[in-house]
Amino acid sequence: MKINRLSIFALLLVLTSCATNKTTYFENLDAEQVSGQVDVGNYELRIAPDDMLSITVSSVVPDAAAPYNLPAVSYSEPGKEELTIVPNLQVYTVSRDGDIYFPIVGRIHAAGMTRNELAKYIEDKIRPELEDPFVLVQFMNFKVVVLGEVKNPGQIPVQTERVSVLDAIGAAGDLTIYGERKNVLLIREENGKRIFHRFDLTDKSLFESPYFYLKQNDVVYVMPNRAQRNNSDYNQLASYRISVAGTVVSAISVLASLAIALFIK
Repeated sequence: MKINRLSIFALLLVLTSCATNKTTYFENLDAEQVSGQVDVGNYELRIAPDDMLSITVSSVVPDAAAPYNLPAVSYSEPGKEELTIVPNLQVYTVSRDGDIYFPIVGRIHAAGMTRNELAKYIEDKIRPELEDPFVLVQFMNFKVVVLGEVKNPGQIPVQTERVSVLDAIGAAGDLTIYGERKNVLLIREENGKRIFHRFDLTDKSLFESPYFYLKQNDVVYVMPNRAQRNNSDYNQLASYRISVAGTVVSAISVLASLAIALFIK
C-alpha cells in the first residue's frame, strides 16, 4: 500500500502541534487593563516540627547575653599570633511535639508561632535578667521541591520567607513544552496531614489563592500534558515488545542449536 507524502506531512504536523504546549500564563487577564491590584495576603511562615531555627540573643551588655548563646569558637591561623574568634551558630531543631529547649528559659512550644512571635516570646522571658535584649530567629532549612515537567527539577533552597509558586517554577527554569499549565499540583504537610491543591497557571485567580505563597518542604509537581503521557506509554509498550521479541529470538536460537546438535549426532 502506497502512502501519500502529503498525508505523512499532515500527520507529522498534527503530532508536532499536539506535543507543543502553546498555552500561556494568565490567559483571562484583561490585556487592555492598564493596572489592577490584588491583596498580597499573609505569607509569614509558621514554625513546624522538624524545622531548624537559628536563635541568637544580644544585649547592650554582651557578657550578660552569653549564657543564652553557645560559646564562640576560637582558632589560630598559620603565621598569625592572634586568635580568630567565630560566633557559634545557635541552631535548634523543633521536636515532633513542636518544642525547643532554650537555655535558662527551658521548654518552649514554638510550633505555630512565626519567627517574630518566637523572638518576642523569648525577649519577654529573659528581659527581667537581661537589659534591652534582642533576639533574632531565622529559618535554617527552608526549601521547596519542584518536580515534573520543568527544565531543572529538584530541591530549591529559599533565602527569604516570601516565595510563591511562580518563584519556585522560575527557579526550576520554567515549564518545558510538555508541562500542563492547567494542572500543577501542590503537596503540603500541615498539622500531621497531607494537603493537595491544584493550580491553573492560565487563570489570574492564582494570585488570590491562599496557597500562592509556599511553605517549608512544599512539593510542586508539574503534570505532563497528553502528548507527553501518550509518548511515555508508547515508549513503555515499545520497550516491552522489544523485550518479548528478544526473549522469543533467544529461545528459538537455543532450540535451533539443540536441533542441529541432535541432527549431527
